[in-house]
Amino acid sequence: MEIPVLNKSGKQVGVMNVDEQALGGAVNHALLKQAFVRYHTNLRQGSARTKSRGMVEGSTRKIYKQKHTGNARMGPVRTPIRRGGGRAFAKTRTRENYRLDMPLKMRRKANRNALLAKLMDNEVRVIDSLAFGEPKTRAFQDLLAACKVDRSCLVALAPENANARLSARNVDGVTVVNSRQITCFDLLNHRFVVIAREDLQAWIDGPGSRTDKSAKGVKKKEAA
Repeated sequence: MEIPVLNKSGKQVGVMNVDEQALGGAVNHALLKQAFVRYHTNLRQGSARTKSRGMVEGSTRKIYKQKHTGNARMGPVRTPIRRGGGRAFAKTRTRENYRLDMPLKMRRKANRNALLAKLMDNEVRVIDSLAFGEPKTRAFQDLLAACKVDRSCLVALAPENANARLSARNVDGVTVVNSRQITCFDLLNHRFVVIAREDLQAWIDGPGSRTDKSAKGVKKKEAA
């Protein structure tokens, strides 16, 4: 697959060749959905709390006797059916109760497959260089306009590229991420992706390319 490489003026200055097989060969929609749901679920704070009848402050005394009052039978004031009482099913679960897990190889394949989907839809803007002499928001806005980026955009930058990060952080609809930590959730949550050529190549050839048995990392004996 040939990807056009643009300069800051939006003009094509070269071509970058990307192996489709290294990104999964074809878009696996089921894998992308599973990975997207996992990332989205793991963002849940799980901090919602309510009190059950045992947690509410109040007496356990029965309000009035069971019979011969002409009223419906009633228990203590903390019962869930009374105003100010506890909840029948209190929310007590924490963040860990909502978390989902996914094998490392599947996560890496999903990340690379999401990039393939973006490339096939022509929604990736590869720039020859994203270096800026000084932080300037207007310069980055001009770059996006020249590259015809008119919707939400994910900008992947190397950690050492401070000027570009400062230039892009205040632009509406733009999310800046580390180019070494691109995930399918970030890719699928934005219409366009802007990334430097060398950063894209480094991500494709980086640790995320290990989707076989070696993806589990260094063996304990070798690490010792």
